[in-house]
Amino acid sequence: MKHKITENEIIKMTNQVFEESFEIETEKLQPKMNIFEDLGLDSLDIVDLIVALQQKFDVKIRNDERVRDIRTLEDVYRFIIILKKEVASLGTE
Repeated sequence: MKHKITENEIIKMTNQVFEESFEIETEKLQPKMNIFEDLGLDSLDIVDLIVALQQKFDVKIRNDERVRDIRTLEDVYRFIIILKKEVASLGTE
């Protein structure tokens, strides 16, 4: 049986994606940081980010309209937390 992933683990794993995929220093990974303006990602990076998050968390994101509302790192955390809860509630995790 898989253990339920905690919010702290989601934050840590999301930060790892930013560190590994975009070489962003850990100190810069603060919840209020804007992923475009502060962290320097562009629209092409977002595709890579989505692929990396899907692999890291074993979720499907690509066609999710909520992705358009993501602006800050905190938005990314919240989005993944909600997705994991939805998957868990469906019992497919």
